[in-house]
Parts: sequence; C-alpha cells; structure tokens
Amino acid sequence: TTATLPPGIEDRDLVRACRAGNERAWALLVERFSRYVFAIATQAYRLSEHDAEDVFQEVFARTYEHLGRLRDDEAIRPWIGQLTRRLAIDRLRLANREHPGSEPLEVVQERAESELERIELALGVRAAMATLPEHCREILDRFFAQEQSYQEIAAALKLPMGTIASRISRCLAKVRQQLGEPR
Repeated sequence: TTATLPPGIEDRDLVRACRAGNERAWALLVERFSRYVFAIATQAYRLSEHDAEDVFQEVFARTYEHLGRLRDDEAIRPWIGQLTRRLAIDRLRLANREHPGSEPLEVVQERAESELERIELALGVRAAMATLPEHCREILDRFFAQEQSYQEIAAALKLPMGTIASRISRCLAKVRQQLGEPR
C-alpha cells in the first residue's frame, strides 16, 4: 500500500506501517536511518565508501526481511545500529584476513565505540533542535554553527545583548531537557 503518513511520524508508528506493507513508510524508514547507517560505517568503523554502501544495502535488506522479529517497535534505531555495527565488523574481519597487516580489530572496535557515542549525541541534539521553536533554532544555529558572538547575533536580530544571552541559556536548557540531562 501507499497510504499517506503523518508528518513527524514516530519511529514505532513507522515500523508498524512498514509491517503493514506501506511502501511510503518503508521509503521513509530508509531515508530516516540512512545517514545513521553511513555515519556508523564510515565515521565509527572507517569503512571505505564502497564497503559502507555494501553495508548499507545489507542493513536495509536484512531490516526488510526481519522487521517482524523486532520485539519493541520503538527500538528500531538501536536495532539498526547494532545490525550496522555487526556488518561493519564482518567487513573489517574480511579485510584483516585479506590484508593481515591491517589495524587490529580490537583497536578499531574501541575507537568505533567512542565515535558511536559522539554520533548518537549529535543525532540526539539534532532531534532535540528540531522540536525547538524557530527563534531558539535560529539563535543556537548562529551561536554554535555559525560561531557568531553575542554582539553579532544581537546586531543581526536587532535585540539587546542581554536578551541574546538569556535566550541562548533558555534554549540550551530546552535542548538539555530533551536529551534527558539535568538542568
């Protein structure tokens, strides 16, 4: 089926729609998690683009085939993440057999776990930012992404610097709250 999906559909509802055979849901699921899979493969495990593409294909082929085995529909992200890690490690094992002088797998896995924590945090921050009001997204983007000073932001938004400081503080508190961190 190709029934329409509500904007901002939750992961659990997306999984249920995929199980019901909704083709749009499947396309959205692949779109939603493609960056995550590539980030794990290329950044955490440092696979080549070619190997990362192979892992990507295998992850989504297995996800499609085994989605019915997922016990908790809300756990799709960690499930896909674990599958990606296993397949990336398989790729590295194969590379180590073909090229015995390669970096030891234990070293790669240790580094990958650290990188995975960073990736998960970045994804969490991105998701938290998406829930913020527009004025928060704009001010935090200017401050962190564009690295503008309070003075530059105040001039651009035509607001007092004290207002900029308090808004940044309040908006960051909202992000921390979304991430489940204490204030």
